[in-house]
Amino acid sequence: MSIPVGVLGSGSFGTCLAILCARHGDVTLWSRNEGVVDAINARHRNPNHLRDVDIPDAVIATGDIERTVANKELVICAVPSHAVREVMQRAAPFLSEGSLLVSAVKGIEYETGMTMHQVIRDVIPEQHHARITCLSGPSFAKEIAHHKATVVTIACEDETYAISVQATLSCPWFRCYTSTDVTGVELGGAIKNVIAIAVGMGDGQSEGHNSRAAIMTRGLAEITRLGVTMGADPTTFLGLSGMGDLILTCTADLSRNRRVGIGLGKGRALDDILAEMGEVAEGVKTTHAVCKLAKAMKVEMPICDMVRQVLEGELTPTQAGQALMSRQLKSEII
Repeated sequence: MSIPVGVLGSGSFGTCLAILCARHGDVTLWSRNEGVVDAINARHRNPNHLRDVDIPDAVIATGDIERTVANKELVICAVPSHAVREVMQRAAPFLSEGSLLVSAVKGIEYETGMTMHQVIRDVIPEQHHARITCLSGPSFAKEIAHHKATVVTIACEDETYAISVQATLSCPWFRCYTSTDVTGVELGGAIKNVIAIAVGMGDGQSEGHNSRAAIMTRGLAEITRLGVTMGADPTTFLGLSGMGDLILTCTADLSRNRRVGIGLGKGRALDDILAEMGEVAEGVKTTHAVCKLAKAMKVEMPICDMVRQVLEGELTPTQAGQALMSRQLKSEII
């Protein structure tokens, strides 16, 4: 059965999800970039992302948001986190009644402290709120596009809708589980990017595997601490969108956020690192947002705060590491 799908965002993840959904029928892929639209439609390749992957004929690119989301059973938002509010505001008037929405964005809005699910709720009509789902978990777009086995979580407060998205997206190389803990799934997916920057800084300084394991473990404790304070289920952080995504992002060479940290650890300037990458490293913006949110919630997150201080030029990576190691001694389970 054909399922019309609209994908907002032609970056790596938006492109790979469009390819994935093309198994079920026509997919409309929105991009701001006219050159990307023309290249996909003419040559069936994205010139900026996943350049070696063929895009099926069923995927039609456009710069028209109305065309992308109108009369679609499934609408996927895969734009950078800082663009979600603006893009979804533009899309909201054209959403069809009964459309399922999927946020594939991992981040926290700096100005409000909202997760992406909350941002989308804030800008679309209430009649669509129950159908907002969130996709998270250890998932590099490049590996999905090359049919490497990938397992993720789809979260929705009403699990019925999560199950519907699960059935649509799952295939032999892309397996989806469901969850009703939207807060936990989103926080795990967003904050692990900050921890990956911290791990990368240690790797850039050749601090070794002991240091990497320590940052990941204590980083997971910070994520869990904030999540529980915000009403999340602590067991969520032991799952795919918590520990699973953390392991992937902190250890893999494909991780943009780890690469940012490696560059900082080697003494490079942040602007130079980001310019060379040419892609969004969500952890940079998320660091500032999560530290602001943690302060408001009165939750201690020392690793995240040290990353913030390095990004803002207040500390060097070496000084940040020394500050973490010289903190007051305490029990682990606090």
